[in-house]
Amino acid sequence: MVKPGLAIHGGKPVREQYLPYGKQSIDDEDIQTVINVLKGDFITTGPTINQFEEKVAAYVGAKYAVAFSSGTAALHGACFAAGISDGDEVITTPMTFVASANSILYQGGVPVFSDIDPHTYNIDPESIKQKITSKTKAIIPVHFTGQPVELDEILKIAQDYNLIIIEDAAHALGATYKDRKIGSIGDMTMFSFHPVKHITTGEGGIITTNNEAYYQKLLQFRTHGITRDSNKLLKNHGSWYYEMQTLGYNYRITDFQAALGLSQLQKLDSFISKRKQYVAMYQEELKELPEIIVPKQLNYVNSSWHLYIIRLNLSLLKVDRREIFQALQKENIGVNVHYIPVHLQPYYQKLNYQKGICPKTEKLYEEIITLPLFSSMSKKDVNDVIQAVKK
Repeated sequence: MVKPGLAIHGGKPVREQYLPYGKQSIDDEDIQTVINVLKGDFITTGPTINQFEEKVAAYVGAKYAVAFSSGTAALHGACFAAGISDGDEVITTPMTFVASANSILYQGGVPVFSDIDPHTYNIDPESIKQKITSKTKAIIPVHFTGQPVELDEILKIAQDYNLIIIEDAAHALGATYKDRKIGSIGDMTMFSFHPVKHITTGEGGIITTNNEAYYQKLLQFRTHGITRDSNKLLKNHGSWYYEMQTLGYNYRITDFQAALGLSQLQKLDSFISKRKQYVAMYQEELKELPEIIVPKQLNYVNSSWHLYIIRLNLSLLKVDRREIFQALQKENIGVNVHYIPVHLQPYYQKLNYQKGICPKTEKLYEEIITLPLFSSMSKKDVNDVIQAVKK
């Protein structure tokens, strides 16, 4: 048991150099791929984007993919394609980054926060059912940490109430649910390519879908709502002619970002394999510590392990999470907390979201710490983290 005042103050730290919680893994092949595009004719909207979209779609088993300038932009596009507008309610989890809910607000919709399953930390299907009203238009489940949600139950709810499913899979590229790849199941699925994710394009995101109507809307939305497709034009003044038919945004990704994504995608499975190897080390070494609850792994899902989160058993500790967090930082371990529940953010408080609406989420937030996990870590790095946590 940790006693007051003994939580690693002073002394030589476990590590000499700081270890971040997440980091991109970029090699010379990635760099050369980007250079090749930069030396070519297209650096903004060019053929490499289409190639990247086709490869991602093929990887997850979807018919279509549309790349965006960020995961947030991609989620916004999905909400637009789903027809979310003023007053429409969309159910999501507060245990996520703010973008999951913000994308609803961008369309004039109303985020409705559903509580989590305290064992998996994912959105609870039973809580979803309780939040459905006549105004509910869609559900945005988040595959938190890379572990897929209970998709069969959520799909059944969506079918019963005629709701659209937009999966926030920012953490879950490469994950599977009952042997089906995430990205091929819901109406639309978003993946993020931020540097701490499994693969990166710098900033970037993508929507995968099997629905051609959504696909066409996404394409138009990311380019100011403009089309040059002669089959869609209301008029046609010539080959130069284009029409802005809806209010879209400049959410385009660049060709050189897509080139990086293409190169990274070839390494994705090896990146995930490394993450799983390091998670196994964490699980083995930390599971016997009574002060810590390690993540629960469901046998019918295959997590892609974006984050590794430990939960503190505060009843056995006489120091709080903040002191343990700061002590680990003094050991040069780049811990983090994912996430502050969205409904507790000041902006959402101004929108009259109250503390207490998702008690399981709020309790979890007080007890979690994210440990470093990324593919370019070494086994020594992992062992340093384990040593610091035990210390």
